[in-house]
Amino acid sequence: MFFSFQQQVSSGTWLLVKSSRDPGEISGALERSLHGLDAGVPLVVKPWNQDMSWALFAARVATVALGVLGMLGAMLAVTGIFGMASYSVSKRLRELGIRIALGARRREVLRTALGRAFVLLSVGSVAGMGLGVLASKVLSFIVYQAAPKDPVVLAGVALAMLLLGLGAAWVPAQKALGVNPTILMREE
Repeated sequence: MFFSFQQQVSSGTWLLVKSSRDPGEISGALERSLHGLDAGVPLVVKPWNQDMSWALFAARVATVALGVLGMLGAMLAVTGIFGMASYSVSKRLRELGIRIALGARRREVLRTALGRAFVLLSVGSVAGMGLGVLASKVLSFIVYQAAPKDPVVLAGVALAMLLLGLGAAWVPAQKALGVNPTILMREE
């Protein structure tokens, strides 16, 4: 963009150059070209991200803060799901042992142990997607180039939380599969 000095008085002038090369490589060519026009022109070559970092600081801090809060939320969710699944399996351990003793297949025992967790995770994922759609307008103002109601992002987050939750519920379900039914029968 060119502004006449009569329109906008300034002591400095900026020349923006877009290049895929390193700034150190092109600074020599720029200096030769500009000094060929006027030998007294001072030249300072700076990368765009260095000069614009102050302008993008707030957006970067908001993005990092949202990422950290998201990771903390995911860790809290996984911990809660693991606790809920462990408690559920421990309360149903006798029932699961009886099923194993009666010849239930491994898949059926896993389905029984993971069933409640899967239902809760599915309902939570759907509710989270709904809340994500509602919060997307707010997030689009905070996060740079965030598209409100982006279906790929919403589905990806819901799928990631579902997989994390099933992973957290998998450990107690494996405990249920490893139970020895004869020991459980002798306990009571």
